Amino acid sequence: MSDTTLWAELLAYGTGIGLSPIHIAVLLLLLLGPQPLKRGGWFVAGWVVTTMAASALLVTVGHSLVLDMTQGSHHRTGLDLLAGGALIAVGGRELLRSFTEGDTPPAWTASVDRFVNMPLPLLLLLGAVAEIASPDDLVLFAKSAGVVLAAQLPTWQELIGLLAFTIGASLLLITPLIAVAVGREKVVPVLERGKEILFARGELLVAAVSIGIGSYLGWQGISGLTLT
Repeated sequence: MSDTTLWAELLAYGTGIGLSPIHIAVLLLLLLGPQPLKRGGWFVAGWVVTTMAASALLVTVGHSLVLDMTQGSHHRTGLDLLAGGALIAVGGRELLRSFTEGDTPPAWTASVDRFVNMPLPLLLLLGAVAEIASPDDLVLFAKSAGVVLAAQLPTWQELIGLLAFTIGASLLLITPLIAVAVGREKVVPVLERGKEILFARGELLVAAVSIGIGSYLGWQGISGLTLT
């Protein structure tokens, strides 16, 4: 695998994790509420730390288990097929939900206001738990760790790879935070509109990304079967 392909994969898997409607919605509401930079900044920092720590832990565990993640290996092929199937299932579920619920706001939107009004330490804790407990996120965390292990990089390059993954997972949260820091009044209408779109079409966004990445991983797994 070339360096370009490695970084592109890690950024893509990170972006899949970053497309978390609940976390993005919570951040938008924090940025629209009181003390936006303080509360929003801590929320984004918690997301970044959780992402980096979880991915680094999986890579460390992978090294200790001496997993073979080269293309066509049993570990790699099994992970690709499992991850691909799981993501396609998640995407299909979200797609069906978007059609059956129509214009009704997703069920998770009812809990977003409660999250935003929680004390900041509890909000950060629940945000971290929600990120690492999500089944589709766990799949992408495992796959990103597998990609890093397969590349057999020196430790310093592994850290750069995990940083690339973390950046991909955090861009959709960091960008609105920076926009608010530069000029909150100017971006408030954009944040409001983004929140409306997210509440109305969040499932379609998650479905498209999940099915796209899941199909790619499924293709990788099938290709791996031909090499075994």
